[in-house]
Amino acid sequence: MNVNYLRISVTDRCNLRCTYCSPPGACDFIPHEEILTFEEIERLVGLLAGCGIRKVRLTGGEPLVRKGIVELVRRLAPIEGIEEVSLTTNGVLLAPMAAELKAAGAGRVNISIDSMKLQTYQQMTGFDALPEAISGIHKAIEVGLTPVRINSVIVKGLNDSVEEIEALAGMSMDLAVAVRFIEYCPTDTHTSPASSYVPNSEIRCIIESRLGTLVSVPSGDMDGPAVYFKAPSSAGTIGFISGRSLLFCPTCNRLRLTSDGRVKPCLYAAPDYDLKTLLRSGAGDEQVRDLLRSILRGKGQFTRVNSAVQEFRRFSMQSIGG
Repeated sequence: MNVNYLRISVTDRCNLRCTYCSPPGACDFIPHEEILTFEEIERLVGLLAGCGIRKVRLTGGEPLVRKGIVELVRRLAPIEGIEEVSLTTNGVLLAPMAAELKAAGAGRVNISIDSMKLQTYQQMTGFDALPEAISGIHKAIEVGLTPVRINSVIVKGLNDSVEEIEALAGMSMDLAVAVRFIEYCPTDTHTSPASSYVPNSEIRCIIESRLGTLVSVPSGDMDGPAVYFKAPSSAGTIGFISGRSLLFCPTCNRLRLTSDGRVKPCLYAAPDYDLKTLLRSGAGDEQVRDLLRSILRGKGQFTRVNSAVQEFRRFSMQSIGG
C-alpha cells in the first residue's frame, strides 16, 4: 500500500453548521492552545515527506477561517518531497482569498456544496451563503486553482429530489468542474441517522434520466476513491464516492492529521496516535519519524473491513477534516 496523501484539519471551527457534519450541539470546540501551531504542522509535514507523503490537503472545520492560512500554504508548498498542497473548503470565504492562495502555492480546491437551491442550502448549512460559495467556484477557476471539484452529500429528505440532484450534476455541463456525489455516513448522534443514506446507484439513475447516459472517463491525476463519468456534451465530469455501498479500504492511500494533533490511519477504525504530546514533550525528529514509520507500516490493518469497532464509530467530523 503506497500511502502518499495527508489530510490535515487545521481547525475545528467553521462558518457553517452543516447537518451531516457539525449541527448545533454536535461537539465542543477544542481550546485554541490544543490546536496544532503552524510550526508543528510544518515540522510534521516535513517528517512525513521523508516517509513518502507527496500530497497534502488542508481541511477543517473550514480551513479558510484559520487566521494566516495563506501563510501556512506558503510554508508547506516548498517542503522537499511535497508535490501538491490543496484545500477542501465550503467556498464561502474563497473568492477574496483565491488569488493569494494560488500565489502561495496552493494547487487546487474541493468545494462542498450540497444544494443549488437557496432554501435547501440554508436548511442544510444554517446560513444563506450560497451566492458566496458559487462566487468561490468561479474565482477558483479564474485564478487556476484547478481542477475544481464540487463535493455534494445527498441526504434523504433534504436534497435528494430529482430537481436537486439534476441541478448539482448540471454544474458539470457548463463548467470544467468535477461534481462528486459522496454517500452519506453518520458520524455523531447529532447528525442525521444512517437511514438518511442515498446510494450513489440511485443518484446515477436520476442523473442519467435527466442528462443522458454517463460514460466512464479516466480519473487522471485525481487519485482517490472517486470514479468519474461524463454526460453528453458536458464541459466537466461527474464523480461518485461510494463509501457506504462500495468499500475501498484496500486502495486507501491516506493518513489524517486532526486539528489537535492526532494521526488517524483510518477515518472509521481505531486507533489514533497522539503526535502533539510527543512534539511538545521535546521529542527529536528521529523519535517522531520512528512513530510515523510505524503508523505507515501498520495502516493496512486499520480499516472498516477488519476493525473491531462498530460500523459507524462516533466522532466529530469537523475536528478530523472532511
